Amino acid sequence: MPSRDSNNGSGTPLTRRAFGTAVGATAATAAAGLAAAAPAAAAPPADSAREQPFRAARGRHSRRPNILFILGDDLGWADLSSYGSPDIRTPNLDRLGRQGVRFTDAYAGSATCSPTRFSLYTGRYPGRTKGGLAEPIADRTVGLEPTHPTLASLLRGAGYATALIGKWHCGYLPDYSPTKSGWDEFFGNFGGALEYYSKLGLGGEYDLYEGDAEYKDLRYYTRILTERASEYVQRDHDKPWLLNLNFTTPHWPWIAEGDTAESAEIVRKIKEGGLGGLFHADGGSVAKYKQMVEDLDRSVGEVLKALKRSGQEEDTLVFFASDNGGERFSYQWPLSGNKSSLQEGGIRVPAVLRWPARIDQHQVSDLPLFSPDWTATLLELGGARPDPAYPLDGISLAGYLLRGEEPKERDLFWRVRGERALRRGDWKYYRGKGGADQLFQLAHDQREQADRAAAEPELLAELRTSWERTNAGLLKYPTTS
Repeated sequence: MPSRDSNNGSGTPLTRRAFGTAVGATAATAAAGLAAAAPAAAAPPADSAREQPFRAARGRHSRRPNILFILGDDLGWADLSSYGSPDIRTPNLDRLGRQGVRFTDAYAGSATCSPTRFSLYTGRYPGRTKGGLAEPIADRTVGLEPTHPTLASLLRGAGYATALIGKWHCGYLPDYSPTKSGWDEFFGNFGGALEYYSKLGLGGEYDLYEGDAEYKDLRYYTRILTERASEYVQRDHDKPWLLNLNFTTPHWPWIAEGDTAESAEIVRKIKEGGLGGLFHADGGSVAKYKQMVEDLDRSVGEVLKALKRSGQEEDTLVFFASDNGGERFSYQWPLSGNKSSLQEGGIRVPAVLRWPARIDQHQVSDLPLFSPDWTATLLELGGARPDPAYPLDGISLAGYLLRGEEPKERDLFWRVRGERALRRGDWKYYRGKGGADQLFQLAHDQREQADRAAAEPELLAELRTSWERTNAGLLKYPTTS
């Protein structure tokens, strides 16, 4: 059930605006427009401790939403001030959350970059595809197969314009590319990381492309992506659009705008020996990380201002999240673990959603959800049907957000090499690299320190069986020598 987040206190509980007709029954129905909700009866104002009543849809029809889906890179759950950061200030992302819904129990589809992107683009567990088994992709042998339906290809089939700006990390040319997987336009980098000025990637190669051709621009990367995204949202679009805006901030190397001397030193190390320089193990600081996250916040703010200038703000669904948990300098409290781990700090992420035409402001939701759910939700809102040959592992939250429907009960499942996790309601089953099965009641123990396995053996066995049942239907990891 939706509930108030008493620890953060940044909004009232989740409410949903009445929705006159089912969204996305078919692409043709959705293209004709969504029916307006019937006017709601007047209700007394709700106080901040109670769920607000539904509001009418302002007596007009609303077209299918434009979708601006923004990812930060390695941003920790508590790195935004609205999620508890004591030092980092993120006024634009905090405002975005106040203007819609802030999710306290949102999860990435995996604990590292490319598997989460696979789960978002396909709506399926990463382990259903060969490319999703790489954690993350680091070579050119695997990627997202162009024949696999994606969020972009399905929405494009339903009449959307589609673009991806920023980090792809789902395979390399010549076999894999956003333009081969449903995005009309691509501007960004193929690999998992790049040096922010030189655009040198993990193998020392130049990694900034427009479409499938190299594009030369040696300015600070976050600025370039912000400009490109601002230009895209301000176009005179003649159809609804999907823009996946994937920043690399605040992923290593720890380079803020203006750090040209540090950039030059990293480039020197990359050219001398490859990976070591880009990993930047000898650099960065909490202060530098703060600078990068606050720059990410300003950049999102610029794109949102461009969207407002375009006149499309009302009918654009904006979603922001991180691709996985934070890394070296991230603030995760009270969660344990970080990126690459299936502890809460590795997979729980900040997530906010705004859609002024349909979603009420000042809401907080503690509904457990993960990346594949957003795929199913956006497909329904965009009037696109999933391909029955590739069934989704996520569920649509459209009914929950817009019609007040309770989502069906289900388990959230994760696996990475050496770790497993499953969440059901407030309970989480976890096995780390030590091999011991553990059980945590997250409502009382977000930090995963009070192991309830011995006290709840039947529940532990039930959740373990559920995990193993799902795992049996996935591809096996390739053996390593």
